Amino acid sequence: MDLPPLSLFTPLILLAVSALAIARPGRRPRALPRLAEGAALAALVVGVAGLAQLVIAGPVTLAGLVRLDAVSATMVVLVSFVGWVVVRYTRSYLDGEAREGAFHGLLLAALAAVNLQVQAANLAVLAAGFTATGLAIRQLLLFYPERAEARRAAAKFTLVWGAGDAALILAAALLWQAFGTIGIAEIAQAAGAGLPLAAKLAVALLVIAAALKTAAFPLHGWLTEVMEAPTPVSALLHAGIINGGGLLLIRLAEVVQASPGAMAALVMLGGFTAIFGAAVMLTQSAVKTALAWSTVAQMGFMLLQCGLGLWALAMLHIVAHSLYKAHAFLASGGAVRAVLSVRRPGPVAVPGLSAVARSFALALVLYAVVATGFGLIAGPKSAQALALGAILIFGVAYLVAQGLADAAPRALTWHTARASLAAAVAYFGFHVLSGVLWGTHLPVPPPPGPLEWGLIVLALGSFGLVAVAQALFPLWAHHPSTAGLRVHLANGLYLNAVLDRLIGGLKTVKSN
Repeated sequence: MDLPPLSLFTPLILLAVSALAIARPGRRPRALPRLAEGAALAALVVGVAGLAQLVIAGPVTLAGLVRLDAVSATMVVLVSFVGWVVVRYTRSYLDGEAREGAFHGLLLAALAAVNLQVQAANLAVLAAGFTATGLAIRQLLLFYPERAEARRAAAKFTLVWGAGDAALILAAALLWQAFGTIGIAEIAQAAGAGLPLAAKLAVALLVIAAALKTAAFPLHGWLTEVMEAPTPVSALLHAGIINGGGLLLIRLAEVVQASPGAMAALVMLGGFTAIFGAAVMLTQSAVKTALAWSTVAQMGFMLLQCGLGLWALAMLHIVAHSLYKAHAFLASGGAVRAVLSVRRPGPVAVPGLSAVARSFALALVLYAVVATGFGLIAGPKSAQALALGAILIFGVAYLVAQGLADAAPRALTWHTARASLAAAVAYFGFHVLSGVLWGTHLPVPPPPGPLEWGLIVLALGSFGLVAVAQALFPLWAHHPSTAGLRVHLANGLYLNAVLDRLIGGLKTVKSN
């Protein structure tokens, strides 16, 4: 008799201790903070044991409800690891708070819901996991209910996340109607024969659900206000919550990829969200707000990866972004102190137009050389993968431009050259790694047709123009129109204020 997935026990462990913590919601609830940390660590150990079970015995499904495979095992370990770090951090961060016990209970409940969500074998369990996660996060956002800003952020989150849940549930109903099943593996197999009308409508709803759950443009406002909750909540969001929309698409990659329209929508929405979020991030003065806008940009880039059919790279993005961004939020206070203690640098080398042109040419030549080398070793890459790498190299070209400026010291020039080479090698190296870990379990990118080529050219052109504008920004930063644009970007083009007005959030703040 086959053993059930060992990772199934992770939500059970977390829920048991969560109930104990919620029963003692007050200040310093005796040994419960340490017990909560122990439960999070136990969940991590069980998750690693589940990964070992996968390596030894292969994928395991229990009663069509939960499934242990390469994707779910990775996510369980990732969520449990980030969760353990966050719970450990919370034990000292919230020590002495009036509702300390309740926070630990809600934290563990949220982790339990996400652990169930990432192991779902059918759409009903997946939707239940998303819904439970939303309920727990809403309560965490309301940890300081007396703050009008916290109530406003929770209201936005509930609206957007709940709409995503509704889209997912309706998509599940349509997929059941189209294929007679809500099993994720069964739907993936049936999608290979083509999509009936009900399934096409379901895919559109899945894209909407993923966009809502990743705080994509234009309903991203709640994510930029999570600093109203304690810092551990900001880190916790990167444990399979804000990137849960990406996981939803990866889980249903076969059916999503069968719809060219859905893939095109993901490319356009994800690409624009990435550019918009990155531009606004550069104008923020508060470190946590800048990190939140960075997450908006990163989630947009993840949607772009899904739209290009680079599912294994999107999975790698989820893992890497979760780890570094959770750390960034937890270390934000120390980072501010470290920056304040650093001696201010001298004048910054400003590249001219010729230096920027040379930097982009050199970066692309270097990228082509590295791509050719990896192609000879690991085989040719898809056009989508090469385009995504070129987009990443545009960011490196910005660094190279600083090193080629007339006033740049030789040490800076060599440093930026090494950074360019390292970035190009790392991209293809991680591409190979992601293919080994998850590539055999996910569909390959579709051969690009006219629509796909058009989207690739559009993405390359858009990101290239933004990178050039960023490199040349110091040359026209003092122009009056630039100052006005900076103000508009710093306010996110006022889209958040529009949502505030629609939900009555501005009136709430004014009345207090």
